[in-house]
Amino acid sequence: MEKKDHKTHSHVDFFKDLTGEIAGAAPKEAEKIGIRIRTLRQEKGLSLEELSRMTGYDTEFLENIESDKLQPQLGTLIKLSKALDSAFGRLVSGVGSKIYSITRKDEQKIVSRSSSQKGKRKVYTYKSLAPEVKGRHMEALIVQLEENPEEEISVHEGEEFIYVLDGAVALKIAGDTFDLYPGDSAYYLSITPHFIAAKKGKATIIAVLYGE
Repeated sequence: MEKKDHKTHSHVDFFKDLTGEIAGAAPKEAEKIGIRIRTLRQEKGLSLEELSRMTGYDTEFLENIESDKLQPQLGTLIKLSKALDSAFGRLVSGVGSKIYSITRKDEQKIVSRSSSQKGKRKVYTYKSLAPEVKGRHMEALIVQLEENPEEEISVHEGEEFIYVLDGAVALKIAGDTFDLYPGDSAYYLSITPHFIAAKKGKATIIAVLYGE
């Protein structure tokens, strides 16, 4: 099912200053995710083999994540957070210490870039908008999507809301296909098989993920 032709948005440039170009994540920022996962696994007293049985991911894949040879996608992090009994946000952007968060435009932090399951290409880069809040179960992100011809389907627990800021987004969900443009949005339960990527070139979205 294809979305009907989109309407031209005359004020799309309003979002340009908000998003800009998301530069590649500094290695030290990307590496933290693998370290967090390994630390949590060790705190739980789990081996890679046990974590593999709990998540369905093979041990080589998990080892590559922990050693930062692969940067996991958000759906993968949600599955891992469930297996490790950890808040999703702790894996994505660390443990916060505040009861609320105000994030100025110039304070947005690049958290990581995520690669395909085989690690052959970057599929998106994301910024966390509220990493300081302690005990949070939602994660608000600005995500720069890239094309992903591998079309890896994601299925995991939680809920997702996306809002397109810039570019064209291809969303496949429950067997249906949609092209989304600036101003379009989608909300879905993450247990529904889904795939999202830039339709061509790059696209920028706001994504809110509930991962408990």
